[in-house]
Amino acid sequence: MRDKLVFRLIMGVSIFVLVAVIILNKKILPVPEVIPDFVFKLPKLNAFLNGTCSLLLLLSLYMIKQKNIATHKKLNIITFCLSSVFLVSYITYHWMAHETRFPADNPMRPLYLIILISHIILAAMVLPLILLSFYFGLKTQQPGGGIYIRKHKSLTRWSYPIWLYVTITGVVVYLMISPYYPFL
Repeated sequence: MRDKLVFRLIMGVSIFVLVAVIILNKKILPVPEVIPDFVFKLPKLNAFLNGTCSLLLLLSLYMIKQKNIATHKKLNIITFCLSSVFLVSYITYHWMAHETRFPADNPMRPLYLIILISHIILAAMVLPLILLSFYFGLKTQQPGGGIYIRKHKSLTRWSYPIWLYVTITGVVVYLMISPYYPFL
């Protein structure tokens, strides 16, 4: 029964975040007339957070392969916290800042769009997978945790590579679009 409640909560949070990102990208909410200076630093912060998460995810994989579960768990919690900070920063930036478009005449545009579109789609898909992976991973220490270990392993076969791809392509998208930011 508790698992059903958690699953519903995870789906609710995931849908809320997806709807919030869509609304902010459509500029439905009022944008401040004067954009605070810190907003223009957020893309670089977001790339830093994504890059750091990529490294932490790789280190976490190494730790679990070494059977160092305690360090694996700590690294994933840190990565999750940094990803949460990223999400708040991303939402703040896309609420307040004007959209920057990759130039239509740039020959790299098709590659940029392929990376960007795959990044966006997978980022939307991975949030509930990450949240469920965390839930199952945290439940492994409780009585009867063996079933959660199997669920955690089974789910992370999907969530981990998608999460890693999203963090890496987040940095790549930033590096490709950053020359076109009007404020840098």
